[in-house]
Amino acid sequence: MTARVVVVGSANLDLVVTAPQLPRPGETVLGDGFRTVPGGKGANQAVAAARAGADCAFVGAVGADDFGAQLRDNLTAAGVDVGGLRTVDAPSGVALIAVDHAAENCIVVAPGANATLTDLHPADRAAVGAGDVLLLQLEVPLAAVTQAADRARADATTVVLNAAPARPLPVELLDLVDVLVVNEHEAAVVAGLFIDEPAALLDALVALVPRVVLTLGARGAAYADRNGTRLQVPAPAIEAVDTTAAGDAFTGALAVALAERGGTLTAATAPAVLRWACAAGAACAQRPGASPALPDRAAIDTLHAATYGAEE
Repeated sequence: MTARVVVVGSANLDLVVTAPQLPRPGETVLGDGFRTVPGGKGANQAVAAARAGADCAFVGAVGADDFGAQLRDNLTAAGVDVGGLRTVDAPSGVALIAVDHAAENCIVVAPGANATLTDLHPADRAAVGAGDVLLLQLEVPLAAVTQAADRARADATTVVLNAAPARPLPVELLDLVDVLVVNEHEAAVVAGLFIDEPAALLDALVALVPRVVLTLGARGAAYADRNGTRLQVPAPAIEAVDTTAAGDAFTGALAVALAERGGTLTAATAPAVLRWACAAGAACAQRPGASPALPDRAAIDTLHAATYGAEE
């Protein structure tokens, strides 16, 4: 049976400008390209999970505008179940993204309709309970995130939280998280530390949640749990074009790999799960844009095999 991943999160239309370098405060930089791309961390991760092979359902909100129609159509085209995507009386969310020629980016998000997702409908809760993995981020109100995690815990659905954008998190939510996925900046914010040393960050985070996946960009990803497991896997060596959605590709693929293993992440399964997720993130970074760059399962498998050898 196909693994089922349920995503509760944001949907934005990304307005993307490319330029030789990112502007500093007060500086205007002349860009050399512009495009509009369906995005939002929640929608990106839903598309990533669907393309990676999961039966994926999305719970979110868009406006009754052209942007909202584009976002709905993009999810549907990727095979995502949009029964939980509500249309509300608010503008759809947008993200203003600048990408430089080194593939670095900076992003400003206007939540719009995403901010109205403060409560889950009964059908949304039922969808969460029927999933193998619930995938959450922080671009929608914490009330909805916590409600979804609480329902998942009640129905033994594994809760994966990508704590982005970074913010301190209440104990009520952390106690419901099975796997926390963060980059180094997000890890420091969640842990309340002013350091960037991965081992110390992992030690601090496993005091808050039972399992942590720390993404390290071109250096790969690390894993820690409360049983004392500490490990790191390398990322595929690629020439990055645009890293905008690479983290979402990683997290969506990780959720699929977990769902296919019954939602369980252990010291024994973590290396394979992280390698496959790293292959997804790297495959995404080889293409421009957010949602259009998210790789399908074949692309992930190809880069995984080329980097790490045969599947475990």
